[in-house]
Amino acid sequence: MDPVDRFLAHLTAIDRSPNTVRAYAHDLRDYFEFLDRHGLRWDGVVLEDLGRFVTWLRLPEAARGGQVVALPWVGANLAAATVNRKLSALASFYEFHHRHGVGLGELLTRWRPGRRGGSWQPFLAHLGSRPERHRAISLRVDRRPPRELSQAEMTTLITACDRLRDRFLLSLLKGTGLRIGEALGLRHEDLDPRRRLVAVRARANVNRARAKTWSREVPVDAELFRLYSDYLHDEYGTLDCDYVFVNLWGSPVGAPMNYSSVDRLVRRLRKSTGIAFSLHLFRHSYATALLRRGVAAEVVQQLLGHANLSTTVDTYSHLGIEDARRALAAAGFLDGPEAEPSA
Repeated sequence: MDPVDRFLAHLTAIDRSPNTVRAYAHDLRDYFEFLDRHGLRWDGVVLEDLGRFVTWLRLPEAARGGQVVALPWVGANLAAATVNRKLSALASFYEFHHRHGVGLGELLTRWRPGRRGGSWQPFLAHLGSRPERHRAISLRVDRRPPRELSQAEMTTLITACDRLRDRFLLSLLKGTGLRIGEALGLRHEDLDPRRRLVAVRARANVNRARAKTWSREVPVDAELFRLYSDYLHDEYGTLDCDYVFVNLWGSPVGAPMNYSSVDRLVRRLRKSTGIAFSLHLFRHSYATALLRRGVAAEVVQQLLGHANLSTTVDTYSHLGIEDARRALAAAGFLDGPEAEPSA
């Protein structure tokens, strides 16, 4: 498995997230299992082999060995989005080895002239556009907007926290849209009560919390800093630690809070409130609320720390049926936001 080891070592060397490296390793394990079962070499495959790999991935586990036949009405083993993620990992794997002399760099990707707007383009318009990378193979995925937490759900979750530390953590996620890794990496110097700013810094953390993108500052309201002050006074006390979120009851006391502690908190809150949620839903809800209130997508991009504006727009600029109803009411097509459709 030397080709895989070299690729994963490269990802680690360029500071890719450990979760990303782990996911790539899992995806490549599936691929090399497929190659082994079909007697194929990784550096000798053709496009048709990758098409067979996609079909194989979607078979039930029992049917992958060929001894069991999958009936036509049996559902696919993997969702289309999961298959596309594995193909993306595979494309990165082959691009890496293409730079080291393996002539399969464009097996899964093609570079084409960039296109903006609709399908029609003026003659020679492509000459002034930047090339874009496109997948040679991908499955059609139904776009589903990320679920949001309602204001009532977020309030219920925050109120259900027994400790000020946990209440402050959830309030911070609600009011800033930070990723949980960014929150766990916060130092006291990153919180500026005078300017009402929370700074996200890309740095190494002993609890392995990560800020995925560049440093940025996020404005917050005064109430969040009042909760921060209460947390420091009532629970944090005289602890000598740079980190904002630390162990206060579990061992070792005073050590930075880690992902495992957060996972236990989420499990407790799910059980006590009956709300099925992940902490990342606070980020979804923050971003969607901003866009719904007319905040420019470029501003939301900066607040979230997205590298590309398209990530912000594609992920969060979705509309629900109630958004459509309000828009129609504002345009005079409905009597009001609560108007019922006619029979």
